[in-house]
Amino acid sequence: MVSTELVLIVVALFAVAALYSSIGLGGASGYLAVLSVTSFAASETIWLKQYAWSLNIIVAGIAFWHYHKSGHHIRNLSIPFISASVPMAALGGFLVVDGDLYNLLLSVAFVFASWRLVSSDAGVSEVTRPSITKATAVGGGIGLASGVIGIGGGIFLLPVLMLGRWATAKEAAATTSLFVCLNSVAGLLGAGIGGNLSPEPGLLLPFSGAVLVGGFLGSRYGSEVSSQRGVRMVLVVILLFAASKRVLGILV
Repeated sequence: MVSTELVLIVVALFAVAALYSSIGLGGASGYLAVLSVTSFAASETIWLKQYAWSLNIIVAGIAFWHYHKSGHHIRNLSIPFISASVPMAALGGFLVVDGDLYNLLLSVAFVFASWRLVSSDAGVSEVTRPSITKATAVGGGIGLASGVIGIGGGIFLLPVLMLGRWATAKEAAATTSLFVCLNSVAGLLGAGIGGNLSPEPGLLLPFSGAVLVGGFLGSRYGSEVSSQRGVRMVLVVILLFAASKRVLGILV
């Protein structure tokens, strides 16, 4: 028998995937936030991370396909970031960070994601490509953080690309979606090498189905969805609530 909680989680994951994919993100911070306000919040860190990465691969992969098909992917922009981030994401996935430190890192990611969602309407009219040195340094740092926290790093990379005026909005979304997909694969591989993976098909299948549909619709039609701003605000509330819950867990 399917529980009410599982149904609500699936619906929430669908909404997160649709929203995040519309701006080129995989949604890991959103998935972790959803799971953090359910009975699964008490699960081990790696249990949460493996699902976030798995769902990220699906959603970010679909988003990248749409942006690439539309001609927005700039290969020379993506390569330096990805070449440095993937091995560092694998290293971060191999490392096991639990307890208060993980809760603190995840809470920071939630707050950052909230800010990103609120400010994601900003555009860039003129761009200046970053040097290879800057791109590899940024990519490596974000990759390591992504592996440790259990996300793809898009919530960090996308604002960096935009605020640094290194790419237009659609170019940034294309690079970010590929970055997220490959970092998530690397994180899973690192965790697998460490012998830390234990996915449950009974959860992975419905979770994957929800984000598959949400990611497809969001990445294709996100810009046309009515009241998207309102949906973003709902997700921001969820992220901040999840962050406060994690922080309280540290303090109490």
